Amino acid sequence: MSADTTPNNETPKTSNFIRQIIINDFKSGKFGGRVVTRFPPEPNGYLHIGHAKAICLNFGTAAENEGGVCHLRFDDTNPLKEDEEYMEAIKSDIKWLGYDWGSNLFHASDYFERLYQCAVELIKNSKAYVCSLSADEVRQYRGTLTEPGKESPYRNRSVEENLDLFDQMRQGKFKEGTHTLRAKIDMKSGNINMRDPALYRIRHVAHHRTGDAWCIYPMYDFAHCLSDSFENITHSLCTLEFEDHRPLYDWILDELKTESHPQQIESARLNINYTIMSKRKLRQLVEDGHVSGWDDPRMPTLQGLRRRGYTPASIRNFCERIGVSKKQSIIDVSTLEECAREDLGNNAKRAFAVLDPLKITIDSLPEDHEEVFNVPNHPKDETMGRRDIPFSRQIYIERSDFMEEAPKKFFRLTLGKEVRLRYGYVIKCNEIIKDSDGNITELKCTHDADTLGGKKPADGRKVKGIIHWVSAKHAASAIINVYDRLFSVPNPGAGEKEGIDFKSHLNPNSLQVLSKCFVEPGLKDAKPEESFQFERLGYFCREQNEQSDLPTFNRIVTLKDTWAKVQGEQN
Repeated sequence: MSADTTPNNETPKTSNFIRQIIINDFKSGKFGGRVVTRFPPEPNGYLHIGHAKAICLNFGTAAENEGGVCHLRFDDTNPLKEDEEYMEAIKSDIKWLGYDWGSNLFHASDYFERLYQCAVELIKNSKAYVCSLSADEVRQYRGTLTEPGKESPYRNRSVEENLDLFDQMRQGKFKEGTHTLRAKIDMKSGNINMRDPALYRIRHVAHHRTGDAWCIYPMYDFAHCLSDSFENITHSLCTLEFEDHRPLYDWILDELKTESHPQQIESARLNINYTIMSKRKLRQLVEDGHVSGWDDPRMPTLQGLRRRGYTPASIRNFCERIGVSKKQSIIDVSTLEECAREDLGNNAKRAFAVLDPLKITIDSLPEDHEEVFNVPNHPKDETMGRRDIPFSRQIYIERSDFMEEAPKKFFRLTLGKEVRLRYGYVIKCNEIIKDSDGNITELKCTHDADTLGGKKPADGRKVKGIIHWVSAKHAASAIINVYDRLFSVPNPGAGEKEGIDFKSHLNPNSLQVLSKCFVEPGLKDAKPEESFQFERLGYFCREQNEQSDLPTFNRIVTLKDTWAKVQGEQN
């Protein structure tokens, strides 16, 4: 996808400090007039919407500058957690968002031999050493934010001894945890990341791409900056937690005197309320069975959002709207929901569905009465075509659209009052049928035959309310998944330091499965992921992984509910 122009219905590009830095560098000829960014995911889980912001930033800013490219590089340096499944899912997600890396697909594992030789060069230059402290001992020697660290007793090993030990590490002669290769920098540095950080560790684990060729693997900070340099990246865009790592990024490249030295720029990561942005915690939800999988529509993963019904355009718009800054903040999830409404409002076809049906019999019509209303698929876009809606003597309406004793501002159906059926007639409720428990099972109504298609009653009486419906004879049975926010509190991870499990804040009503719904007959043929506005109810999409013979639809977002506002004013 090119970001040179703004597609229809997408948020116009706005200036931000990263965009401006890259534009200025491009104009000044820095980096030879090139713009090369990269998106470097670790294939240890599925991407979430926080990654979408990084994808849009990296691919988008590259495309905005002539000749700019963005690399996709998998940071596959930890074989304990990585899987081909995640790699394929990540590629699918990026393409679904509308971006393409072309021929620029790389892996950190492509550079394992080069990275190893870089480590050897640091050893030869007395800038790295093999440390035999245990992990606990390393933590004790590291010091604190207020106290300097202590040098490892192995720090002054000779170059020859370090080269020999590092070679033996590579040959698999040592157990995990017995040795690490560490940079020799400054144990008294105020930046803990510069206190002789680890560069390599021993892992006797097969790698999904290199097999058993390696049993030592580079640490992220070592592999990342050098991979950027190998690929001639110009701007290495990352989140603020890497700001304190930038001195190490620069130190490694400077000590190795690399030809290419990318510029690292940090910005705030994406945080959204009522959810979490930690792959570790998302994995817990999946593994503990709190959700059906990484693609559960309640999850903030891109696959979950896609299955829920969010469109690529709505997510791109969201990422552009929230902007890029240095300030950490929490974005209200309603901003994401509003981006979905805006996109779907313009592009989703309209349809009728009844989620909680109440039967109406129109006694003024013959028992075999049938007719068809030809109506637009979108009220403002005739290019979306038209559809036929069957109508008969018996219909279903939403149970909430009838009240036996209604307040003053209730403009829907009630006993002795009239309401208009959308695209149909004005009807009047004359009788309520109840079962032995007093539950309403049916309404008996009559219709005004001269009010079809929005015509006003001949005597000039006013009918304010309009409700949707489906023909009982023709409607298709359906299952509707009504999704809500996954957590019941805005910041579910806030109590972690106090020992409060974030999972204790899961919303028990985040999913309601409605199995007795009815939809227009044409919706039986809706395609997986096809979106609709169910009039007066919200935006829904056809479930891609149906578990029933009945068509299943997922609620994406609600419509703005003016009646809820009225009720709030009355309470």
